[in-house]
Amino acid sequence: MTWQNRIKGIQVGDTVRYSRTWLQSTGTITGDLPRAKGIVTAIKDLGSTKIATIEWDKPDIPERVNVANLSKVKQREVE
Repeated sequence: MTWQNRIKGIQVGDTVRYSRTWLQSTGTITGDLPRAKGIVTAIKDLGSTKIATIEWDKPDIPERVNVANLSKVKQREVE
């Protein structure tokens, strides 16, 4: 799945994380941001930009994030 397809399909209820591309572009390789996962609780469409409200699993992570800076977490089946 391409990056464009991952962000295009982000919807309320999806589990997301910051995208590797965004983390690398900001030099963020340590701390909570690279490991944080969250559930999208709302999306506001501002025309060319979509802002997601996210309930993160770690404290002190901004709750509103540009959808372009996110990627979906792939769900793995447990046998």
